[in-house]
Amino acid sequence: MDEVRWLDATEQEAWRAYLDTTRLLIQTLGRQLETDAGISFTDYELLVHLSEAPERRMRMRDLADATLATRSGVTRAVTRLERAGWVRRVECEDDRRGMHAELTDAGMAKLEKAAPGHVAAVREQMFDLLSSREVEQLHALCARMRKHLEAGR
Repeated sequence: MDEVRWLDATEQEAWRAYLDTTRLLIQTLGRQLETDAGISFTDYELLVHLSEAPERRMRMRDLADATLATRSGVTRAVTRLERAGWVRRVECEDDRRGMHAELTDAGMAKLEKAAPGHVAAVREQMFDLLSSREVEQLHALCARMRKHLEAGR
């Protein structure tokens, strides 16, 4: 059996700081979106991905992959967004078993209303605290970690 490579004190502090910061940031941004725009962080993220897709439409499985969510989680979220009138399901033309989620005009309007406050909160809670060099470093570190994690999926 391999010997465990325990985290040293510096690694342990970095790990816990990373976890705490990530959780606090998501909670803070989620509260801002709920309070100012009446939308959850998850739903906002789905609307963003759809708004950036060709024809504001994505296959459900691709939307799950893009948001790093489960397919069942995206199905529940899309159902919620459909009820709000922000998304509609459209049958895939090339595969009748598949479904697309499509951003409606009402969904785009909701996103356009929510985005300025959300971007201001992201800037205030994250980017205003960092130098341009630190932003570049953060990007490089996160990109490397993401590439490693995606290779293991």
